[in-house]
Amino acid sequence: MIRVKVRMNESLDQLLKRFKKACEKEGLTRDIKRTAFYEKPSEKRRRQERQLIRKMQKEANLLR
Repeated sequence: MIRVKVRMNESLDQLLKRFKKACEKEGLTRDIKRTAFYEKPSEKRRRQERQLIRKMQKEANLLR
């Protein structure tokens, strides 16, 4: 659960901005968007394979 404490003399807009940033950092907004619609198992498998390939490429670049 994401919690944001109100700072002294902080406006509601600033508080909301910090809350949104915390949600993005946790990946909550991305997760909600992904689960908002049904994803076929084949599409899910393809997405996971693409993520794995990206992860492997990133690790390979770090080793160089």
